[in-house]
Amino acid sequence: MSENEKSFTIESYLEYIRNKKLMGSRCKECGATYVPVRKLCTECNTANMEWVEMSGKGKLAAFTSITVGTPYFVEKGYDRKNPYCFSVIELEEGPMVSGQLVGVNESEPDTIKIGTPLKATFLETDIKGETKVDLGFEPL
Repeated sequence: MSENEKSFTIESYLEYIRNKKLMGSRCKECGATYVPVRKLCTECNTANMEWVEMSGKGKLAAFTSITVGTPYFVEKGYDRKNPYCFSVIELEEGPMVSGQLVGVNESEPDTIKIGTPLKATFLETDIKGETKVDLGFEPL
């Protein structure tokens, strides 16, 4: 199935992430871009969308340092002594997307600066014999 034939669903979006590709949807009518994808443009209310690959570059818009995480992050080794950062990134193409912030000192959130240039990275985790790929961002 070609990219243009894939449906604009979260499942398709996550399949691209598993294949280490950051994709969005772009409205063919007004040019609005969405990450994760949308089937319908909220700007002009059309369903005339296309897949578009994102550069993966952007800047840090917001973040939080998490010391008590979900079971998934606890299984990955994060806890009060080893926090992780979850972030919102404003991509060069305009949309905002969330992902884990890596390559920073999560234990000292005061050293992390809003506006820091970032690039996408794909985080592989082996849990119970299965490799999971998550979207992350790291400083350029």
